[in-house]
Amino acid sequence: MSYKIIVDSCGELTDEMKASGNFETASLEIDVQGYHIIDDETFDQAEFLKRVAASPEAPKSSCPSPECYMEGYHCGADHVYAVTLSAELSGSYNSAVLGKNLYHEEYGEKDIYVFNSRSASIGETLIAMKIAECEEEGMEFDQIVETVEAYIDSQNTYFVLETLETLRKNGRLKGMKAVMATALNIKPVMGATPEGNIQQLGQARGIKKALAKLTDEVMKGMKNPEEKKLAISHCNCRERAEYVRDMLKEKAAFKEILILDTAGISSMYAADGGIIVVV
Repeated sequence: MSYKIIVDSCGELTDEMKASGNFETASLEIDVQGYHIIDDETFDQAEFLKRVAASPEAPKSSCPSPECYMEGYHCGADHVYAVTLSAELSGSYNSAVLGKNLYHEEYGEKDIYVFNSRSASIGETLIAMKIAECEEEGMEFDQIVETVEAYIDSQNTYFVLETLETLRKNGRLKGMKAVMATALNIKPVMGATPEGNIQQLGQARGIKKALAKLTDEVMKGMKNPEEKKLAISHCNCRERAEYVRDMLKEKAAFKEILILDTAGISSMYAADGGIIVVV
């Protein structure tokens, strides 16, 4: 069976994924003080970070339209999947589901499934990889859906950011204190709840101590790391990502380790210097 996996642009695609022909990006869009950016292959992270730094306003994003998703589903593949940013943080999931309903109304039945990642960034990447792995193993459509949903249940997302301003201004920190003793250089260690919301797991003074605490959080309750893929995304701080990788490699032997730079939407929320870890 042929397959296609649509990942909204909060998720990063590796060069191998792009070259395979089985993956497609559904682009979100970003506005920085009136400047409009489409989050696709033309995204310029350095230029974007400059504009954000110069703007007194937080950047704002908009999700792909249902019609955009419907067009993506309209293809020759037998099985089509969409992987979206957490439904608790964006309208992308609901848009993808509505696009599926529109497709069925317009073109009839087809095997289409929309996965709510309950994560973001490289968490979406790992989910898309898991779908492809199941397809390549020859699993039936329903079995793939069940297997990948179980994988999402087992996935954990962690992050440390230099600043929470974008998350705060865009209302993504529900029920949390957004101002974190900046003068004392306190860095919160954050994570995703099982539902896909954001929670604070701890904090430390200084980025290195915060990253060390992040690795401790990653290892809490870790079972069979040799069977797991460890994924790290970073916003303009490769050395920091490698530092986190090396600390985790000292604690456990993972099946595979992946490091990617953040795409547009992930860059918007992670901000310059942000680190995201998913396992």
